[in-house]
Amino acid sequence: MHITGLHHIAIIASDYARSRDFYHRVLGLDVIAENWREEKQSWKLDLALPGGGGIELFSFPAPPPRPTRPEACGLRHLALACADAAAMRERLQAEGVAVEPLRTDEYTGARFFFCADPDQLPIEFYQTGAEN
Repeated sequence: MHITGLHHIAIIASDYARSRDFYHRVLGLDVIAENWREEKQSWKLDLALPGGGGIELFSFPAPPPRPTRPEACGLRHLALACADAAAMRERLQAEGVAVEPLRTDEYTGARFFFCADPDQLPIEFYQTGAEN
């Protein structure tokens, strides 16, 4: 058995329309499929991540809030690769997204920053490629 890659990440949204807009329009992820699941009273949106894999965005009636501080066990943040961290940060700011300052990874020299999705899931944008 060998793992061949990341298939998908599942995210549950408290406000489906707001999160759909963030991941599709603001981040620019392409919609693969969108389905209303009557039996669960839930939307399921499949979004493509560049380079393979995807994000499944779900809505459920009254999901509990995500624990944030102090940090809880489990998924800490979602990290997305980008070609230019400074440009991505500027694009998100132009969309009204609150972003943290641009930082440099002390071990790799790569530039990165964080923001949060509409439900406060931390998202890291990590610059990859020759130009860090």
